[in-house]
Amino acid sequence: MKKKKYLEIYKMMKEQILCGEYQSGDKLPSKRVTADKFGCSVITVETAYDMLADEGYIITKERSGYYVNHINTTSLSSTSKKHIEFDYLEVPVADYTTHDFEYSLWFKTIRKVISEKEQELFIKSPNMGCAILRNAIADYLYRYRGMVAQPRQIIIGSGAEQLYEIVVKLLGRNLIYGIENPSYSRIEAVYSSTGAIIQKLSMGTDGIESSALKNSNIDVLHVTPFKSYPTDITVPVAKRYEYLRWATQGKYIVEDDFNSEFFKPGQPVETLYALSHSESVIYINTFSKSLSPSMRIGYMILPPHLLSVYEKTFGEFSCSVPVLDQYVLAEYISSGNFERHLNRVRHRQQH
Repeated sequence: MKKKKYLEIYKMMKEQILCGEYQSGDKLPSKRVTADKFGCSVITVETAYDMLADEGYIITKERSGYYVNHINTTSLSSTSKKHIEFDYLEVPVADYTTHDFEYSLWFKTIRKVISEKEQELFIKSPNMGCAILRNAIADYLYRYRGMVAQPRQIIIGSGAEQLYEIVVKLLGRNLIYGIENPSYSRIEAVYSSTGAIIQKLSMGTDGIESSALKNSNIDVLHVTPFKSYPTDITVPVAKRYEYLRWATQGKYIVEDDFNSEFFKPGQPVETLYALSHSESVIYINTFSKSLSPSMRIGYMILPPHLLSVYEKTFGEFSCSVPVLDQYVLAEYISSGNFERHLNRVRHRQQH
């Protein structure tokens, strides 16, 4: 596309001013002289000069002309032309989800949602996430995991790390947060970045050592009961009840259920959330492992008594997940495609 003449004049004059070819107070050539030089109309030159004046490079003096404004550029680097250094395109390292995921079905779902929802996709998402996705997740959890969570308890967020931050802001930075030792490095990193106080609890062969938990002074316990990273420990039911007995008198458990969908066929692992009757468990899961690491969508289930606290703390904030992504995932879950995908991956992992 051919550059517009007035932009060409504007850029040339600006460079001449910045590099000192025109000094402060110098008079610029008249509009007629500049128009003859560039072979254009006086109006074109006037447009360029007006742009320079609007940005403060030049000033106009009535019946006298255009003059260079006082601009001190002595501390600036050279105005020599810069170029963009593009990064080389990197080929992502694939994992099992890349091989097992049915891309055509996902894109078909996107097309279906765009075709059917249209204007709904341009309505701002509620703070807690779109109702259509929270309903779909609640229904899926009940059918697939035996978990009873009301849609109003479910908070949608852009991945586990954002949800960790929400937990700290919700419960308070002044509490002591216990984490598994060793644990996934990002858990400690996120809690530390929020200013929360962290206490590491040693892991035994079946989960956090009983003595470490008993002798701690923590207020919140963050655990990954299913195949904890990097130990690969799945906490047995006896240890799960031990965690729940600990969580009394205003204490909370953050159940990080990452990767839990891939339990052995016929042996779904009962979550702490499902076992709990004291409303002390905050449940967190994402679709990063079950679908794709690129899908930055997670969800959190809050005990009912924390919902008013959440609304007071985060009521003015917007949901960070795009509406289209929420609707597509909701359709993918509600259609049964998500459960079929999970069953297919689980079956292949067993063979």
